[in-house]
Amino acid sequence: MRLGIASLIAAYVFSQFYRAFLAVMTPVLKAEIGVSAEDMALASGLWFLAFAALQIPVGVALDSLGPRRTAVALFSIGGAGGAMLFATANSALQIQLAMALIGVGCAPVLMACYFIFARSFSPVRFGALAGMVVGIGSLGNIAGSAPLATLIGMIGWRATLWGLAVLTLLIAALMAVSIKDPERVVSDAKGSVLGLLKLPALWPILAMMIVCYMPGAGLRGLWLGPYYADVFGANVQGIGRVTLVMGLAMVLGTFLYGPLERILGTRKWLIFGGNMLAAAGFWMLFAMPALPGWQGLAVVALIGLAGSSYPMVIGHGRAFIPAHLTGRGVALLNLFGIGSAGIAQMVTGRLHGAVSTPPPEAPYQALFLFYAATITLGCLIYLTSKDRTD
Repeated sequence: MRLGIASLIAAYVFSQFYRAFLAVMTPVLKAEIGVSAEDMALASGLWFLAFAALQIPVGVALDSLGPRRTAVALFSIGGAGGAMLFATANSALQIQLAMALIGVGCAPVLMACYFIFARSFSPVRFGALAGMVVGIGSLGNIAGSAPLATLIGMIGWRATLWGLAVLTLLIAALMAVSIKDPERVVSDAKGSVLGLLKLPALWPILAMMIVCYMPGAGLRGLWLGPYYADVFGANVQGIGRVTLVMGLAMVLGTFLYGPLERILGTRKWLIFGGNMLAAAGFWMLFAMPALPGWQGLAVVALIGLAGSSYPMVIGHGRAFIPAHLTGRGVALLNLFGIGSAGIAQMVTGRLHGAVSTPPPEAPYQALFLFYAATITLGCLIYLTSKDRTD
């Protein structure tokens, strides 16, 4: 089981990479095949929407088929196949289709991990284990920053994508031989996703799921690169360094949430406080969109650090889900988190295109306002939630 979990974590590293690497790729693809920032926003949004659309089928498959077959089939066909299509792309449409296919491939990976944790480990360990997976997986976020920029400079973006496709296939093969499915929970109780939606305790948590991941994913995975290129004149290497700083802050934040839960003895107020800090960071960028040097970078790092509550919010919601609906439950929570990110990528893409008046920071100021207001609203709804720890 240890090797099986390790293989799933390796796959999740790639999942984090694929959702974040467009921030570095955008300037290169714009120069070579003429894609725009709006084209890349749609491509990123399609990754998240395809990922989200698979969550309910993935949840059903986890409960009925188990994590091994579910994860291996989708990751090998969707993940590797999408990377191959990306490597051969010559238009924005091909890149968008490739990103959607990669989103399908990445859809089961984290939920397969969470399913195994929920079925095979003590509930009190779920939050820490969930945070560990996201923290280690965030190395993919880091790989999609300065290291990716360096690799593209050495061998080009097409060769880089071919290499990623091969590595994706190798990880899928490792999952096939190492994952052991937990014993199925036999229960006379029936239930469905619609039944879970009838649980009032989940509603404010789902509202938090909508806003806890989407802003950080949008900034780190898509807009941070164009923002620094347009406002500060950063090149690919400079963008790589900035995205690296935010990626490291996201890793640190993910690992901090678990110990802080144990120290503070609360999930609700930890999640609320962290996301309000992230909102404060976006409000600062809205007020001072051309904040220079280390000051602006510190705000970006704060957003990455404080906005890493995603696994903790999953843990909060999972505490209200019946054991025999674990797969469907965690997939439902993930659907709200990832689906909102996909929709937001498309909304912010249109928003960026609509605000074209000078100065160059004006479109990004509109984006920061959108993210700040969204997080703040979600936090206010989340105040009505019931606190529950394991």
